[in-house]
Amino acid sequence: MAMGFVLVGLATLGLFLPLLPTTPLLLLAATCFAKSSERCHRWLLEHKVFGATIRNWHEHRCIPRKAKLVAVASILLFGSYAVGIAIENIWIRGIGGIILLIGLVFVVRLKVCEDD
Repeated sequence: MAMGFVLVGLATLGLFLPLLPTTPLLLLAATCFAKSSERCHRWLLEHKVFGATIRNWHEHRCIPRKAKLVAVASILLFGSYAVGIAIENIWIRGIGGIILLIGLVFVVRLKVCEDD
């Protein structure tokens, strides 16, 4: 249950900080609450800011268009910087590039919610 609250806190920060991915953190928090506290899980599902995103994922396996665009832009912008400039070791660059590519393909393949 404590991890669920930590994840909700980080997701809240993610509303204001572009590097923190709000949607995945909320989904993880919902999973933590589903396993630990029905009351907290229900609170998160009914939350006026976060509830719709979580319900859409659980019911339709889709994410908001804005969340998808921010995720793709973050991967491309910050990932390119990290792999292309910040990391000097060629092996770590290669591994980082592979991880970024896997993450990018995963996010691009996610369905966008129709009512978004």
